[in-house]
Amino acid sequence: QVHLVESGGGLVQAGGSLRLSCAASGSGFGADTMAWYRQAPGKQREWVASIHSGGSAFYADSVEGRFTISRGNARNTVYLQMNSLKPEDTAVYYCFLAVIGSNYWGQGTQVTVSS
Repeated sequence: QVHLVESGGGLVQAGGSLRLSCAASGSGFGADTMAWYRQAPGKQREWVASIHSGGSAFYADSVEGRFTISRGNARNTVYLQMNSLKPEDTAVYYCFLAVIGSNYWGQGTQVTVSS
């Protein structure tokens, strides 16, 4: 069984920064992908960024150049460094893990950016 726990959300002014963390417990990590999604009120959940086991990272156009996804040395953690935050970045951010045959989601962490 795999569990994902996010932390690091909060309230920040526009232009500020936050760093989200996600720790995965369990076993079976190897050729996996970890990612961040977000869901704003009244909107569908959207993909934000992904990082593959080999280290390749990909970003949504809306966050390219402002957000950085990375993995910890222990490989069971993923981070999202968010800079130059905008009010439209306000959402619940979810950690996601894909391993062969299974997908897992965290419970989400709220990020609120005030103007």
